[in-house]
Amino acid sequence: MQLEFFGAAGEVTGSCHILTVGGRQLLLDCGMIQGGRDAPERNRLPFPFMADAIDAVILSHAHIDHCGRLPLLIKRGYRGPIHTNPACAELLPILLRDSADLALRDAERRNRYRANGDPPNEPLFTLEDVEQVLKQLRKLPYNKRVDILPGVVAQVRDAGHIMGSSSVEVWLTEGEGTAVLRRKLVFSGDLGQYNSPILEDPWKFSTADLVLMETTYGDRLHRNRAATEKEFGEILAEAWKDRGNVIIPAFAIGRSQDILYLLGKNADEWQVGRWQIFLDSPMAIEASAVYWRHPEQFDAEAMHLRREFTQMPPVPNVKFCRTADESRSINKLRSGAIIIAGSGMCNGGRVLHHLKHNLDRKESHVIITGFQAPGTLGRQIVDRAPTVRIHGESIRVAAKVHTLGGLSAHGDQDDLLRWVQSFQARPPVYLVHGEVASATAFGAKLTQDGFSATVTSPGLKVDLSTLRPLADDFSN
Repeated sequence: MQLEFFGAAGEVTGSCHILTVGGRQLLLDCGMIQGGRDAPERNRLPFPFMADAIDAVILSHAHIDHCGRLPLLIKRGYRGPIHTNPACAELLPILLRDSADLALRDAERRNRYRANGDPPNEPLFTLEDVEQVLKQLRKLPYNKRVDILPGVVAQVRDAGHIMGSSSVEVWLTEGEGTAVLRRKLVFSGDLGQYNSPILEDPWKFSTADLVLMETTYGDRLHRNRAATEKEFGEILAEAWKDRGNVIIPAFAIGRSQDILYLLGKNADEWQVGRWQIFLDSPMAIEASAVYWRHPEQFDAEAMHLRREFTQMPPVPNVKFCRTADESRSINKLRSGAIIIAGSGMCNGGRVLHHLKHNLDRKESHVIITGFQAPGTLGRQIVDRAPTVRIHGESIRVAAKVHTLGGLSAHGDQDDLLRWVQSFQARPPVYLVHGEVASATAFGAKLTQDGFSATVTSPGLKVDLSTLRPLADDFSN
């Protein structure tokens, strides 16, 4: 009985871990590696396991760094079930079809510039691979134990990160009679902030023999929600006074909906009606509809708004841009526009065109609302690089850059501590999905609180049979 780490170990992206029990292999997530010049090449490398030897997959949520290589897993021979919760199952086709389209366009672009005699560039995966992923999806309802494999029972709980985000409980049984071995593992997935808009708080656990935990913001604190909303309103007021545009790079699933929600909630106070507002992301537009179809994950405030409206809270003068022509027309505007566009780390998508037209203008404002992986354009902007390269051009960064960490879908250090401290018997904690400095800092906090904490690295193996059994809920 073993746990092995492959991705998001010592870094934030590429979530991928394997549980082995009774000779069977269960994959937790299969995410894309993002950030850094070598990310495309790393994503094309062979998996450090045989795809056709995996028996089942459990997906925590529909963000590309957790699900983005599922089509590649299929392409390389996996034919088993992919288990995830119902909301994630609705969001996944939106995300993966867009990813396949981007992969195809990237390959076509590379082929235009390849040298004579070089082999043609192939996309990482195709739309056909995505459609096969969708055929292998199996819906795993929240708060219900389900037999995944012989000796493996799983249950998903709300992680409060985005719509359809899960923490995963896994009960493992190996052997028979007096030789039976039982262990329980809890995988946090990505954890949201407490008291964030729309979604319920992360589920409060109590027992586990081992906890596998994310540490994206394990070394820092966000501003509280009220202060963050106040700052957001002040930035918009300043931008209006500067007579510039506001560019908000946003993840299509999660962040875009939060921003629209806040603009609608504060429409009068922030004088939102005087702006031209654009949601420039077909994927975010589709994802917003999925959000509205899953009120079972709403918190009390969002439920109240849902009773008042038949769609997401109305935002004055918002335009949903589905076509490329609609997107291009935005760049004719020199002031008075709030542009919400993907991708969230500025490493592709329509936001690149808007940054290209606005970054070099001192009257422009850029609002960064989420984690920016090392090597991404978003990270360069956050680090206040004097110039950046977009579509092969050097662009001067003259715009005002604001970082609103309080809008992050990831919990900060206090949120992470609050979540893990609910475990009663202080099980060992293995730290993933965080840069080494962040995970190390959070590990030190855990050690002070009586936990055993390990910062993981790719290839690390944990023999689960050596763990002290703590969980007592195998028969529930």
